[in-house]
Amino acid sequence: MKSFDVVIIGSGPGGYVAAIRCAQLGMKTALIEKYNTLGGTCLNVGCIPSKALLDSSHHYEDAIKHFADHGIDVPGDIQLNFKKMIERKQAVVDQTTSGIDFLMNKNDIEVFHGLGSFKDATHVQIELTEGGQEVIEAKNVIIATGSKPSTLPFIKIDKERIITSTEALSLTEVPKHMIVIGGGVIGLELGQVYKRLGAEVSVIEYMDRIIPTMDGAQSKELMKAMKKQKVKFFLSHKVSAVERKGKEVTVTATDKKGQEVSFSGDYCLVSVGRRPYTDGLNLENAGVKVNERGQVEVNDHLQTNVANIYAIGDVIRGAMLAHKAEEEGVLVAEILAGQKPHIDYNLIPGVVYTWPEVASVGKTEEQLKEAGSAYKAGSFPMRALGRSRASGDTDGFVKILSDATTDEILGVHMVGARVADLITEGVTAMEFRASAEDVARMSHAHPTYAEAVKEAALAATENRPLHV
Repeated sequence: MKSFDVVIIGSGPGGYVAAIRCAQLGMKTALIEKYNTLGGTCLNVGCIPSKALLDSSHHYEDAIKHFADHGIDVPGDIQLNFKKMIERKQAVVDQTTSGIDFLMNKNDIEVFHGLGSFKDATHVQIELTEGGQEVIEAKNVIIATGSKPSTLPFIKIDKERIITSTEALSLTEVPKHMIVIGGGVIGLELGQVYKRLGAEVSVIEYMDRIIPTMDGAQSKELMKAMKKQKVKFFLSHKVSAVERKGKEVTVTATDKKGQEVSFSGDYCLVSVGRRPYTDGLNLENAGVKVNERGQVEVNDHLQTNVANIYAIGDVIRGAMLAHKAEEEGVLVAEILAGQKPHIDYNLIPGVVYTWPEVASVGKTEEQLKEAGSAYKAGSFPMRALGRSRASGDTDGFVKILSDATTDEILGVHMVGARVADLITEGVTAMEFRASAEDVARMSHAHPTYAEAVKEAALAATENRPLHV
């Protein structure tokens, strides 16, 4: 029987990063993955393929709508080769997952392909993909099995016309009318992809605003931008039925006035969140507890109620974000090595990769009001930047919230071009507990989108932005 210091079940961003860090710290490490490729949801059917399609569809939309403005005349009609676009997406995925294989080999991590489950707290049984079984011994185990798309009890996902994000990434045609149930990150990103490619897109959201967990100003700004792109929104709508007849899908909902309305399309994307995935793990054999939401229960050190078993990522509490899982994987590895790492969950950024992009870190204005915190707010519009006008990306703003007394930055909220990258300035400032004035006094290169951060900081400090 093979024996390891650490056995990690699941090879998503949390699992494979935990494996690398454990190996770097001198532990004999094994990684178990039930699918043929490593990387989990993120690399295979999540973050990476969706960004590939967002990028390709953005190029297509630029070509048909904006090239002429830049003095680029393309003779004849621009044609969409959707098959080629999907093939490119898959090539990006394949290249990325093979990179994980390389990293496993480089770090001497033994990879088992098969379904891992607990025999007991120190033994993991693997139903090998190639056939047969293997039992391995584990001094410590890290559960990193991630999440799966959720649905509503009355919806039957047929994976053909009534689909989740997984199927939406590999369609063989552009929908005529895609109905998206859920105005969160996944629904908006994939809805925008297909809108750019020519589909009619209707977003049905139960709450009274899209991206409801982010700052209210971001919800308004993104919806305004996507409405300009001709995406239709139906807020405060409670879906009650989804039915398919042939190639037609009908969604029935109740609007905020209590009236029943229906929507017809050829595809329905169900994007109502994700659920922790522990199916087949046999947690009961190890005595590991899960809560009423199906999440594996952990303490502040991400340790389960069984001392040598830890859990990270989507399968535990908190935001379901790849970079959160990575940080947790590193944290557990370093705890096992006797170090004292920490994670500040308030400073894990959230991003929506639509265009304009949306990014946040720290407290929202709604949260500060609810907590009764005294704060200052400074905002700066992207349209006031020379860089934004030069690129034609004028939607959005940067908003900085700071403590009314100490001026410490409490939250940074952005909408605009490249804010997914720009939010790291906010994270860095807040990690070092910078004040709005600290950021306002830093030199920002001109012309850049980042100047909006400096200007928002000036607005939050003494309401003295320079360019509005």
